[in-house]
Amino acid sequence: MKAGQLDLFVALPGDLPTHDQQEMMERPFFSLSKNKRLEPIDYRVRNGATEIRVRVTANSETGMATIWDADILIWAASQMREAMNRGLPTSRKFRVSLYELLKGIGRPTGGSEYTRIVEALRRLKGTVIETTIRQKGTRPQGFGWIEEWAAPTDEAGKSLGIEFTIAEWLYQGILDDKLVLSIDREYFQLTGGIERWLYRVVRKHGGHQGGGWGFTMAQLHHKSGSTRRVADFAKDVRKVVQKQRLPGYWLELYRTQDSEEALRFTIRWALAADHPGYAPKPFPRLRIAARRDA
Repeated sequence: MKAGQLDLFVALPGDLPTHDQQEMMERPFFSLSKNKRLEPIDYRVRNGATEIRVRVTANSETGMATIWDADILIWAASQMREAMNRGLPTSRKFRVSLYELLKGIGRPTGGSEYTRIVEALRRLKGTVIETTIRQKGTRPQGFGWIEEWAAPTDEAGKSLGIEFTIAEWLYQGILDDKLVLSIDREYFQLTGGIERWLYRVVRKHGGHQGGGWGFTMAQLHHKSGSTRRVADFAKDVRKVVQKQRLPGYWLELYRTQDSEEALRFTIRWALAADHPGYAPKPFPRLRIAARRDA
């Protein structure tokens, strides 16, 4: 291996537990629409004496990485966490068959999915993030989600797999036990951008607190980085509440003492047994380790 060259992490086979990186879940890093977005995200919030900043800019050709594109990064986080659990070495550079990648993120394994994955990789590489998260001081760090990627095919056009290298910032965030959360695999079946984003926010903040957690609609709009007006954003959130599809959590709207519209989310097993959203606490997932080929 040449000096400075990364080891290659070959994907672990099997149905692995799904993990997400908490800072990606909490802050507005992705477009919530499948329409091409060129308008930057410019997010600032005070955290005690520190101001957290996130600025996301898009490549004019590809547009900004979307919350569906982030599935690839969630897959990478899940692979790394499983490797760490098994005592295996990790790397920022991944190799995986298109079939295994699509299976891992809950998508069909045929049709035009190959093209969609390549488009996602282009957006993930072309999107530039500047953030002060985990930085000492006020100077931001800049990076793209993916540093490089390749999707070779044979002469007949058949995929030979996918290779990609994630950013060092993301890699270090996945290695840190305190910055990673397990998520429900049903997340991949959520179809709406705001629905997907809201699950990640709920999972990050709601955790397993019996009393639930809440945000005003204005707070949610700010956290999302959405380009929609607050009134239109609120309509979309109300639709998510009406459907009640977020895995493991019950949503309800209420009014604060200042008459602001707000959203409360509660883990389902913490609800009263006669509540329409109640579900028993699931048993811990049984881990069956798949063997990596020698």
